Amino acid sequence: MLSETTVVDQQFEETVRSLFEDADSVLIVNPAPPVFRALILTAVESDIDLPDLKVLASSEVLKSAVEDFILASRVADLVEQEVLTLRTTSDIARNSLLVSEDLVVTVITLDGKLTGLQSSDEELVENVRTTFMDEWETGDTFSLRTPPFSRVKETLDEDFGEDVKDDFMMIVESVDTIPGEDDELDEVAIALLVGANNEELLYDISKWGEDTGVASKATFSRTKTRLEDRGLIETEKVPIDVGRPRLRLVLVPNDLQNIDNLAEQVTA
Repeated sequence: MLSETTVVDQQFEETVRSLFEDADSVLIVNPAPPVFRALILTAVESDIDLPDLKVLASSEVLKSAVEDFILASRVADLVEQEVLTLRTTSDIARNSLLVSEDLVVTVITLDGKLTGLQSSDEELVENVRTTFMDEWETGDTFSLRTPPFSRVKETLDEDFGEDVKDDFMMIVESVDTIPGEDDELDEVAIALLVGANNEELLYDISKWGEDTGVASKATFSRTKTRLEDRGLIETEKVPIDVGRPRLRLVLVPNDLQNIDNLAEQVTA
């Protein structure tokens, strides 16, 4: 998430788009979290054929960046498309660098805004690219546990229908990061609240979550209990032919009665 004092100005976005359009391969070295987020969102929102994106960063930076479900799932989309590769190293340059075949961009924060200082000097570009490609080759692969965003969206539609998918997307599109600043309403809680808004079974929601890689059934169960304790949802027993009754998720009456109130609760 961008800090309150760091924003991405239009000029930096244009620099990144231009770099992506003109390059066959871009090496992204030591991206600070705001830089990484800006690059990923620019890539996923772009309608061009993306270059081969190689990220070389410390494991701490990447772990911190992908704690946000929205960002991590977008990263996972690019990885699945074989556009993006993440590698880590313990010995890294201090500045964030973008290196193509013909250009080096040093990313700095100026007056609270991200901006890039560019150089096309052939000798400099060659030296920088050679140095960091050598580090890239010896770096460790960074693996994501978050499923691709496209898979989450597609399976919600397939398993539960358009209403559940649209409710989930409405909430995701209304926030910048998941979980938010209170670290409470994460992707699992949102899925359960959306399920309750549509009176889905806990078994079905938690199975979907485990099958797609969002979280385990145990995590869904614990989160369901937490939401019940907060008075946001409740469950109703639904008899089945064989075995224990299953639980239907419902929103608490006179509290979260529709998706608009649900979105307000999540973004409050």
